[in-house]
Amino acid sequence: MPKLLQQAASSLLVSTYQAGKLVIVRENEGKLNTHFRVYNRPMGLASDGGRMALGTAYTVEYYRNMPEVARKLPPEGRHDAAFLPRHGHITGNIDIHEMDWAGDELWLVNTRFSCLCTLDNEHSFVPRWRPKFISGYAAEDRCHLNGLEVVDGRPKYVTALGTSDTAGGWRENKAGGGVLIDVESDEIICRGLSMPHSPRWYQDKLWVLESGNGTLATVDPDNGQLETVAELPGFTRGLDFLGPYAFVGLSQVRESAVFSGISLTERVSERNCGVWVVDIRSGQTVAFLKFEDAVQEVFAVSVLGGMRFPEVLGGNDKHLAISYSLPDEALKEVVQPRTAAH
Repeated sequence: MPKLLQQAASSLLVSTYQAGKLVIVRENEGKLNTHFRVYNRPMGLASDGGRMALGTAYTVEYYRNMPEVARKLPPEGRHDAAFLPRHGHITGNIDIHEMDWAGDELWLVNTRFSCLCTLDNEHSFVPRWRPKFISGYAAEDRCHLNGLEVVDGRPKYVTALGTSDTAGGWRENKAGGGVLIDVESDEIICRGLSMPHSPRWYQDKLWVLESGNGTLATVDPDNGQLETVAELPGFTRGLDFLGPYAFVGLSQVRESAVFSGISLTERVSERNCGVWVVDIRSGQTVAFLKFEDAVQEVFAVSVLGGMRFPEVLGGNDKHLAISYSLPDEALKEVVQPRTAAH
């Protein structure tokens, strides 16, 4: 993993709601460096060049990359990106799952209310779309809507663990009731999936994780044909790509009613937690990061392309008090402080 990140001049962000952490995964002098930031149930993660958003238990936190600040962080010259908090939005407990940018708009999977939503300055959230089998908005997690992919600036694909219209009804057939939906046409592309997550459009292919089987697969959007690319030793959830590689989040999954009766628990007795890297040309694992002890579940994985050693500054970091971001026009009129004469 360190060699791969070094060659790609990139790093990773990994959210784990179970451990309450955002993990910054970086290469440092040939070794793997994992830096942990504490949050209240971090899940959905959207990063897009200079901006990042993180969904927590009842908020969405917005960040901006400020490279000038990065250069001043100790040890000086090590960091090449620094994400500073800009503002937060209180959503209430809507069980935010995946998030993605559509142009300048952030779209969220609002799992508790079975819809896709956006945010504004007046409301907790603004519902924008729901599956046609969901009759109305209720805080009942009816179908466990979870995954989201934006294509050409518009929400395009979502995954759900069922098509129920009753409170928690998706649990009745969780092992094989999952669906992949085209948001624009409102049609189900593929049925019979085992706990699908993380739909992605990459290299002109539609990808999906069948978490209940622990697999990475492709789906033909025209006929719904599913083709498994790789079987992995964990509950697959969280997916991003870089070149010919898929970065797949793996969770051990809890021995609970939610995860009982899925094929993964029968196929793999010792399940892993971390990030596995799959060569999508061959389906072979080429690298992995395995968490021990404290982290048992991963939700989101995001590749920060071109950022070798980023930092995410917490709300109490001392650098926030002395770091300023101004419009370009205002920057032209900024004067340097004069040193006192002696």
